[in-house]
Amino acid sequence: MSGTAAAKARELAKMKRVALALLSTVTLLFVLARLQHGVGIWGWVAAFAEAAMIGALADWFAVVALFRHPLGLPIPHTAIIPANKERIAGNLAAFIRDKFLATDTIVRKLRAFDPAGRLAVWLQQPDNAALMAGKLASALAGWLDFIDDARVRRFLAAAIRGRLKDLDLSAMSGQILDGLTADDRHQEVLDAALARLARWLDAPEVQAAFAAMIVEVAGKEYPKVLRAVGLVTDTEEFSRRIAGSIVRGINGWLHDIGDDPQHPRRLAFDESVAEFIERLKTDADLAARIEAAKRDMLAHPAMAEYLNGLWDDMKTWLRSDLQRADSHLATRLRSAAMAFGVTIAANPALHDSLDDHLQSAVVALADDFRDGLADHIASTIRGWKDEDLVRELELSVGRDLQFIRLNGTLVGGAIGLLLHALTLLAARAG
Repeated sequence: MSGTAAAKARELAKMKRVALALLSTVTLLFVLARLQHGVGIWGWVAAFAEAAMIGALADWFAVVALFRHPLGLPIPHTAIIPANKERIAGNLAAFIRDKFLATDTIVRKLRAFDPAGRLAVWLQQPDNAALMAGKLASALAGWLDFIDDARVRRFLAAAIRGRLKDLDLSAMSGQILDGLTADDRHQEVLDAALARLARWLDAPEVQAAFAAMIVEVAGKEYPKVLRAVGLVTDTEEFSRRIAGSIVRGINGWLHDIGDDPQHPRRLAFDESVAEFIERLKTDADLAARIEAAKRDMLAHPAMAEYLNGLWDDMKTWLRSDLQRADSHLATRLRSAAMAFGVTIAANPALHDSLDDHLQSAVVALADDFRDGLADHIASTIRGWKDEDLVRELELSVGRDLQFIRLNGTLVGGAIGLLLHALTLLAARAG
């Protein structure tokens, strides 16, 4: 029994002793009054005590009858709660569902609560942001432990391999490239590449290196040609002249392509890209070669070793970082949480959007949630043993019910005095 339940049991036992002590007292008074034959003041005592005993015993019967059969006797309409457990469970569940969990009620409370506004204020507090970051970091650490389980890793690896085996890489690549080349996006990529290459070739050190490479290759592959032009002994001069002409020619060509949307090389690039995309989507031989390459890659032990090593490295870094007091990840999470709070507070549209989406989610889930909760409450109560249900309810309200016994004793006694007074008045009037 928990500490709270034990405390309730002690309070209940104490109140039962008080009620029993009061009943014993009035019973003793009744016996003494009868021994005095009800003469004088004892008549009043007898009237009070007798009525008090009746009130106490009646209310004791009523209180006990709620939970069990008084004195163990199967008196009709006693042990009311266990006898009607099924009906009580259903009615209580329906009451909570309809009165506390009605969709309109929940939405109204949610609007009044202003969850987005409260979240914004809460997240802007550094301690709260740090708390959230710590919880997220702990969840991530737990996730790492879960993934690190050999059985889970085998399952995930098998699932990933299965999905990759079923993936039509050729058709998917064609669809991706279709999206990437829509509205001539690939031409923008080509323009950026051409501009970058032109800037690279403009650098003097690149020109010199490029020319030196040409001279070195030409000297190895075509030494006779170089000797024929008489430049073998003056490679530096040859390099300067070659570099200037080649770089100027290449740069001019690159600028021509970049400046002319209808340049033949640009149009050829378009045609090549379109042809390659179409082949990806329709060429069965190309698709088969891509599929074979994919299968070989997935089956190669080096791929599994690479992925395992990559995962192990990332896991090691994450664990090491999360264990540090100045964890970079936790710091980033804390900063992100605070920034999100500031953004919500400063952006009314985002604030309203969060509230609206939360309310929509509540409306969508409320009916299923409330019915499910009601069913859970009803089934839980029905699943309790009768003695468990009685014990829980008696511990919760039994102490207060003992006041009914106390009040019954005192009120009964007061009524006894009133009736005794009326009897005396009637006798004198007669």
